[in-house]
Amino acid sequence: MASRNVEIVQQLFTAFERRDRDQVLVLCARDIVFEPQTAQIAAAGQPYRGHAGMLRYLEDVASIWQELRPTSDAFFEGDDGVVVATGRVYAWGAGRVIDSPAGWLWRVDDGQVVYGRVFQTAAGALEAAGMNGASDG
Repeated sequence: MASRNVEIVQQLFTAFERRDRDQVLVLCARDIVFEPQTAQIAAAGQPYRGHAGMLRYLEDVASIWQELRPTSDAFFEGDDGVVVATGRVYAWGAGRVIDSPAGWLWRVDDGQVVYGRVFQTAAGALEAAGMNGASDG
């Protein structure tokens, strides 16, 4: 059975895939900091900050990607509300196609996501979370 923090992150993945603005805001803290790959293309490499930043992220996603589908296949939970999800990202649009492994590092505090970062590999996310030896169990 998944922990509450893992359930919150799973709900966020669903909200991202559906581009459900309201649900994204419910799940994210007002002062969230989010560092996705889209920031490199649309936000001059700067993180998306707060609810306004998350709304801008969803707008950027809509303008860059006709389809953006993050799929997670495993979740690892560490200390202090840290959740690492591993899986793949599939996206196409704006003359780009991405189909690659990915890892996400999330921090959940008091029932809301306060930080998120996307890595190009699962190993990168696990290493950043201090979970180098994590395995699906």
